[in-house]
Amino acid sequence: MGKTAGDLAILPNLLSLARVLLTPVFVVLTVRGQAWPAFWVFVAAGATDALDGFAARALKQRSDLGLWLDPIGDKVLLTAAFVVLTIPALARPNTLPFWMTAICVGRDAAIALGSMIVVALRGRRTFKPALAGKASTIVQVFMIYLVLFLNATGRTHGALRWLFYLTAGLAAASFAQYLVRGVRLLRRGPAAAA
Repeated sequence: MGKTAGDLAILPNLLSLARVLLTPVFVVLTVRGQAWPAFWVFVAAGATDALDGFAARALKQRSDLGLWLDPIGDKVLLTAAFVVLTIPALARPNTLPFWMTAICVGRDAAIALGSMIVVALRGRRTFKPALAGKASTIVQVFMIYLVLFLNATGRTHGALRWLFYLTAGLAAASFAQYLVRGVRLLRRGPAAAA
């Protein structure tokens, strides 16, 4: 208990926690139609993602809690953004297509479930990010920034449709890569998977 509380108090983990705590602020601002404040809160929350990794390396403050808190912060923020921007009454003039949100959020849910299964059956606690997974997250974040910015300015752009296809395609590719990894881990013995 004491170690976990101590881990939470280090700067990288506080930054990851800030990302989680900024998520409901972003959602409330979006629901209230305050597009510019919502955009800037999302920018601030996104900045904590870059800063927590930098702080962990620069201050040599890596922790087991941080290995879980950082990706949880990312997924909480991105999932909330996908959901609110898929609701036409909340996202104007640009709304995310439901099929793309279903692919991206479904991928994250499936990966989280798969990770829990691997941890339960093989005892593995950390998972190296896949290249397709990193690319997928970068494109998702960029797309959300762009949609929020365009909505705040009241504009739209024809290239968004192609960005939606790219985002969904990368999410599907990264899911396939993680699925192959997960199956390989489950086929190994517990000692080999750790």
